[in-house]
Amino acid sequence: MRRPRKLFYPPLSILQYLGLIFTLSAFWHGSLSAETLTLPQVLGLLEEHNPSIANANARQDLAQAALVTSRAYPNPELEVGGGTSTGIGQGALSGSNQQIFISQPLDFPFVREARRMVAEAGITSADEANRHVWLTVRSQVRLAFYEILRRQEVLQISKDNELLLTQIRDKIKLKVEVGESPRYEQVKSEAESLNALKLRESAETQVDDAKSALRMMFGSGLPLQYETSGALPAPLVTLPTLASLREEVLDRQPILQQVRAEVKKAEANVKFQENLRYPQPTLKAGAEQDPGLKQWRVNLVIPLPLWNQRQGPIGEAAAQLRQSEALANQQEFTVIRELENAYNRYRIANRQVETFDAGLLKEAETVLKVAEAAYRFGERGILDYLDAQRTYRSVRTDYLNAQFDRQAARIDLDRLRATDLENL
Repeated sequence: MRRPRKLFYPPLSILQYLGLIFTLSAFWHGSLSAETLTLPQVLGLLEEHNPSIANANARQDLAQAALVTSRAYPNPELEVGGGTSTGIGQGALSGSNQQIFISQPLDFPFVREARRMVAEAGITSADEANRHVWLTVRSQVRLAFYEILRRQEVLQISKDNELLLTQIRDKIKLKVEVGESPRYEQVKSEAESLNALKLRESAETQVDDAKSALRMMFGSGLPLQYETSGALPAPLVTLPTLASLREEVLDRQPILQQVRAEVKKAEANVKFQENLRYPQPTLKAGAEQDPGLKQWRVNLVIPLPLWNQRQGPIGEAAAQLRQSEALANQQEFTVIRELENAYNRYRIANRQVETFDAGLLKEAETVLKVAEAAYRFGERGILDYLDAQRTYRSVRTDYLNAQFDRQAARIDLDRLRATDLENL
């Protein structure tokens, strides 16, 4: 009896194995790769996904609807009735009766004009509020985006630091094993390496927190996993004087235009409430038909302002006007204070960046190289080398923070100057 033949599968060649591994790795990488977003792409998602902007747009629609309401005429009223009449006395007739009347409240032109002015001031306020929200949200997004870039740079510094300290630790460990270095140098290098690991893990967490802060402004508009790509823009060529910036902010800042529109709205409301003191008449016309009698009537109904002369609504409107004026003055002080703060922060950060660029960063790098060479030749100990390395890392971090602090101050200046409105 013949045994069944076994199928023979030839082994895969090395090229086939490599091709299979490449295919699987490409598929795995494609499935896990995160979308890379730039700042213009993120800003383009604002109108559709940001709730603050959606709220500001709804406020504009509300103000437009209020203007339509202010222009509307009061609706007429139709009154229809009927019944039975019973005659009393000699010659009186009995039978059915009918009546129909139509009433039209009359709107004084000066009342309509005051009401329209209130609504139009509300539209101006809503428009300026919308511009202010756009500026604020765009500034917040830019700050959050650049904060991610900052945290990513800090993470890279931490990774470089961890790699360097790991190499130092391994070298010292080898020297200790062969008896060229004392034991305490290995302990110190181990401690520095563990600290570098902790800093790197902390930097990774801060990157995730910064991405979460940006995602919070968009809800589901941003994916759960994404990467950012970009760089800081060039600094201002020349910084305008504080006096010129103050005039520009007072003239262009939307939040100031909004509170001023609220003052005009309150003034118009005071006038509107005062005009409502005049009685609003109602014109009434109709016909009545009784058994044996048919009547046509035209009546004018005028309410008498005896008990209520609108002292309360007028007083409320006047108080709201005073409140709006006080808030407008307070808002001017607040905006100018923000301007001065951003101006000073930009100058300080810019001086710091210039100091680093003038040679401080290069000097720290040179000191590190000198300390490394001295340690290799046995002229200095491990503590001097680690101290120089720590100083260099601190200088790099401070330089990075100064650059981003300058950009953050510039974003605040742009927001206050409303220079970003051209992009809206």
